[in-house]
Formats: sequence, structure tokens, C-alpha cells
Amino acid sequence: MSPRVLIVMGVSGCGKSTVGQALGDRLGWEFRDGDAFHPAANVAKMKSGAPLTDEDRWPWLDAIAAFIDAQRAANAHAVIACSALKRVYRDRLKGQHGDVVFVHLAGGKDLIEARMAARKNHFMPLGLLDSQFATLEPPAADELAIVVSVAGAPDEIVADVLGQTGLKAAAE
Repeated sequence: MSPRVLIVMGVSGCGKSTVGQALGDRLGWEFRDGDAFHPAANVAKMKSGAPLTDEDRWPWLDAIAAFIDAQRAANAHAVIACSALKRVYRDRLKGQHGDVVFVHLAGGKDLIEARMAARKNHFMPLGLLDSQFATLEPPAADELAIVVSVAGAPDEIVADVLGQTGLKAAAE
């Protein structure tokens, strides 16, 4: 089955938004950044340096899941950047849909820390990276997911995703 929704997942700073936008552009699919679904209280909490709890995350995940449901109801495709760090979060996002594929952008802490330190105007402080790695449950073998290294350039990462999923760029 060909995916109708790709969720680009991983810890903060791994490149979810950059890769997700590039995938959406290449595929001709709508791209949405999961950060835009956060309630203002979540953003304020993260800006203050406090990690989110599961209770903080449920309304955020439910808003993204509702967007996925709406896209599927409209027979549309989407790429979403969302940390989806725990399996329970991924299960909540995909619901009963068998055509939601997770793209886990995986990389070492040193590389991701350097990328986070270099970015400007993002609400997630570098100090929360440890909590992101502590929370991360990489996708299990029984989940519909692929793993892609973030060591390469965004175009290389997108090419890897397309190769692993069998999806074709919109212009191909």
C-alpha cells in the first residue's frame, strides 16, 4: 500500500521541518509543521525550558490526528513534521489508518546538538534535547516506519525517503 500520509519524526533539531517541507514540495503533497498545532501553553512551557508531559501532548497529538483524518476524508496526501517520540503517540496519530508511514530521522546527539545551537528563532531550547532523547522510543519492527540517517544533506535525506517508500516525486 502506498502511503497517503508521511509523518517525519524524531527529536528536536533533527531536521523534521526542513525534510518535511522538502518532501512535500517534491511529492506535491501538503506540508504541515506539527509545531503549528501546539496550544500556546505548550509553546510557552517549552520556551521556559520545561519539557512537556504526556498530558500536555494529548491535545496537540489529537489536533494533528484530526488533520490526518481530514486529509484522508478529502482523499488528499500530506507530510507532517511531528516529534512522535513515543509509540503511544504514534499510535494516537495514525489511529486505524494503515497508510500513515513514519519517517524516523535518526542521528547522534552531538550532530543534532550542533544543529540546534546553530538555528535561530526556534522556541525549543537546547537544554531540552536530553529530555527528547530520554523520551524517544525508536519505531519497533512491527510499526509502519522507515529510519533515515540525518548525517546527509536534506536532498540526500529526501532521496532516501523516496527510495525507501517507493514514492515518486511529483515531476517524475
